[in-house]
Amino acid sequence: MTKHKAHKKPAVPARPPEPPVTADLAGAGPPPVEGAVQPETPAPAGGALVEPPAQMIQRLSEELEQLKDQRLRLAAEFDNFKKRTQRERAETWSRAQAEIAASILDSLDDLGRVAHLDAEQTPASDVLAGVELVERKLARVLTSAGLERLGAEGDSFDPHAHEAVSTAPAPTAAQDHLVASVLQPGYRFGGALLRPARVSVYVWQEPPPVDAPAPGW
Repeated sequence: MTKHKAHKKPAVPARPPEPPVTADLAGAGPPPVEGAVQPETPAPAGGALVEPPAQMIQRLSEELEQLKDQRLRLAAEFDNFKKRTQRERAETWSRAQAEIAASILDSLDDLGRVAHLDAEQTPASDVLAGVELVERKLARVLTSAGLERLGAEGDSFDPHAHEAVSTAPAPTAAQDHLVASVLQPGYRFGGALLRPARVSVYVWQEPPPVDAPAPGW
């Protein structure tokens, strides 16, 4: 009996191993096709685009010029404001002086009439009465304008408003440091001291003790 030999299958050659996938190739897509529309390059982290140096220099130069122009305009406006304020202040002061001068014109006219009276035909009492009338009228006008007279007998001595030129013995202790007499009145205008009042001030001195009588007297 004839034995048949088993036919062996031809050996299939083994496939070469595939190269490992690296990190660089893992996210890479297919190679770009010529003529195809490529996707936009993503912006850097944070979404900020890098400005070219030349464009940045040009932009900063323009901003600097704008700031210089603004500074010059502000300086000119401030200078005009100072000049306008000084001019308005001078005009206000001139108007105030003119108003005071106008308010005393009537008193000046009255004083002129008194000064030109005929001394031979006018009694001295009439001249004195005319002068006193002018004085009261002038004082009333200046008081209404803001002038305040300082110094009166019996006032408490105030070093900010009085100038003590002499002292006098006080009759009582209660009159210590009171104005005894006014030698020259002072004046204050609008809160500003024009001239202190020159006054004499009472000073109290304790009387010397009286010796007690000796025993037997």
